[in-house]
Amino acid sequence: MDALYTAVATATHGREGRAVSSDGRLDLQLGLPVEMGGNGQGTNPEQLFAAGYAACFASALGLVGRRAGVDVGDAAVTGEVGIGKQGEGFALAVTLRVELPDSVDEATGRKLVEQAHQVCPYSNATRGNIPVELVIE
Repeated sequence: MDALYTAVATATHGREGRAVSSDGRLDLQLGLPVEMGGNGQGTNPEQLFAAGYAACFASALGLVGRRAGVDVGDAAVTGEVGIGKQGEGFALAVTLRVELPDSVDEATGRKLVEQAHQVCPYSNATRGNIPVELVIE
């Protein structure tokens, strides 16, 4: 693969530290969620992954929609990233909730969402590694 763009970010002090991108546009305090024993101050890697995957999937949906001549410009994608124990370590699971415009019928919407799942880089990176559930709402 010839990269068109490479994002660079550095995290220090793990889940209770800071993440900063090389251009300084991203500069976040990280913190453990209350559910994992933290104080809930700061964002966490799962929120960042959920936001990135949702944005990327929405772009992929727009691409396949344009190719099919279907306007999905008002679609919204909500990413849910769960983390839990698996064996001696931890694992992730993703649910993507897609809200399509009312003008898109159910069959067309399902087809476009499945096509987006095939072209989205996040979907391609996670395929076979973590469960990803697609929900059309």
